[in-house]
Amino acid sequence: MSEKSKRKEIAILSDAARSLVKGKTTIMEVCGTHTVSIFRNGLKSLFHEKIHLVSGPGCPVCVTDQGEIDAAIASADLEDTIVATYGDMLRVPGSHGSLLEARSRGREVKVVTSAAGALKLAEENPLKRVVFLGIGFETTAPATASVILDAQEKNLRNFFVLCLHKRVPPALRLLAEAPDLSIDGFLLPGHVSVIIGLEPYRFLSDLFGKACAVAGFEARDIMLGIVEILRQIRTGRPTVRSMYPRAVHPEGNKKALSLLERVFENTTASWRGLGEIPGSGYRLRDAFSNFDAEAMLKITVAKVKPPRGCRCGDVLKGVISPLECPLFETSCAPAHPVGPCMVSTEGTCAAYYSFARKGAEISWNA
Repeated sequence: MSEKSKRKEIAILSDAARSLVKGKTTIMEVCGTHTVSIFRNGLKSLFHEKIHLVSGPGCPVCVTDQGEIDAAIASADLEDTIVATYGDMLRVPGSHGSLLEARSRGREVKVVTSAAGALKLAEENPLKRVVFLGIGFETTAPATASVILDAQEKNLRNFFVLCLHKRVPPALRLLAEAPDLSIDGFLLPGHVSVIIGLEPYRFLSDLFGKACAVAGFEARDIMLGIVEILRQIRTGRPTVRSMYPRAVHPEGNKKALSLLERVFENTTASWRGLGEIPGSGYRLRDAFSNFDAEAMLKITVAKVKPPRGCRCGDVLKGVISPLECPLFETSCAPAHPVGPCMVSTEGTCAAYYSFARKGAEISWNA
């Protein structure tokens, strides 16, 4: 499709959205990638003033609790230990520094692009322990499960996982039933939905009457998802629908789901800003406990308060926009972040800093 045709289709979808909206309508885009794409494409300039988009807890680094960050840094301080992590985690501030600062002190912190890369480090360094930081939602958890099975097959004794993976649906339940929030619809995450399918979200429409649509990440995909949500609200028929059929199917990815079921069991997890949510985390089953960094290396994930003045938690719940945080663009900026939402490439604060702060706004017609 030509660029001209794309723009024409976006304009048609924008008109459709305007025709469907009644009163003020709040839609949460759950996924951080959606947030960035909305800003990068200038889509907010196309919406009717009554359509209010808020960002949700869809950035895996951002929702990692302060105590979990501290535990990751503590892992790096262990003797003869290599911490393997995705790059976004390096600069996230803990209570006393970051993984990047730990590396500057001589600790071995290696950036990997996959869980398999962490396993390779363990194979190449048999005299050292390798702790892989299992960060992410249902999207990345199957890869962690897969390397744990590989490590078991290879009888590796020096590979461990600090399992900080989280499950999205339980967090959405908390948001849907929160008395201080008024979310009319959810733009559901494409990557997570590729794995889990549509049924795990069904409670949002059936129990809470929320309109839901899964969308891809191009401008057209996002607009299709928003129009579908508005259509459901207008007709009074909330449901869960995939507007990303080329990738998301109702049953999800059965192979990935089987891996998750085999290696993990659900547990309570702490989310930054949302607190402890039952069933929202993964922990290793007993059969794989010898790969559990917490158990085997005595790493403690403590309850720790977030940085003073940081309102990442309220941003992740959609209570405020980053522009309402008193630290935004002053004491908290990409060069000197206070909270994780300013660090991650999917972080809402980082997206607002790049695209929505004064002098940085862009529109579709720019």
